[in-house]
Amino acid sequence: MRPVRSAARAMLASIFVVDGIRTLARPDSRVEAVRPLTDRVTPLIERADPRLPTDPRTLVRIKAVTDVVAGLALATGRFTRPAAAVLAAGLVPHTLTEKGDRDHLLRSLGLLGGLLLAAVDTEGRPGIHYRTSHAIDRSQRSVRRAVRTARREARIVAAARRLPG
Repeated sequence: MRPVRSAARAMLASIFVVDGIRTLARPDSRVEAVRPLTDRVTPLIERADPRLPTDPRTLVRIKAVTDVVAGLALATGRFTRPAAAVLAAGLVPHTLTEKGDRDHLLRSLGLLGGLLLAAVDTEGRPGIHYRTSHAIDRSQRSVRRAVRTARREARIVAAARRLPG
């Protein structure tokens, strides 16, 4: 299953890497498309931190860089789950600003579905939730066992003190 996962991740990541590089080379093609969205989020960004960039061209370049970096991480198998989550989060505003037809929307939804699957894929290994819940269960059993042993030994000591001798 490992080669299939690797190939699928590389194929899924390729569109983000290519599109990110294309956008970095020609950011002006996306700037006008994202301007309505950036006009809405600029006050939120300025309120969060006035030092953050609010220029649409800069925001487009930042998204392109994150797409390339996260796409390469996904394709190479490094930090695959966070990379897929970053790509999925970046795909939502991209889909909102895309002025395409129904086919573009369905393509974006298909990519989002693949990214969500990649974001939750543990490659057959237990996830963090499973490992922590089972570690807690094991530690609770260990504590109960230690308490039972201590009570039993205390009863033995108490009984030994009552013996004449």
